[in-house]
Amino acid sequence: MEFCPSCGILLQYELPHMDRPARFFCPTCPYVCNIESKVKIKRRQRLVKKEIEPIISKDDLKNAPVTEATCPRCSFKKAAFHQVQMRSADEPMSTFYYCLGENCGEQWRED
Repeated sequence: MEFCPSCGILLQYELPHMDRPARFFCPTCPYVCNIESKVKIKRRQRLVKKEIEPIISKDDLKNAPVTEATCPRCSFKKAAFHQVQMRSADEPMSTFYYCLGENCGEQWRED
């Protein structure tokens, strides 16, 4: 989307006609901007993956409620859990489980 630098109105697109290239024009003032056929890349920027932060820290697990849930990794029968409303209000909450088995620490989620 392009906006008119003089009046701020959204510019409209006009198809190329005969020898005139495609262009943007302002419907309220005489501003016209011709569109170049080549795209110029000014700089390349590498995207960096962000580290995912846990929803519950290890300190919060001490006070988290415990339920009977089987760990998919070690088959331990108890896990701490935390529920979060991730989607709209008419959808069920997402439940995050944390295995309480020794040296496991597996985390999984049920929607």
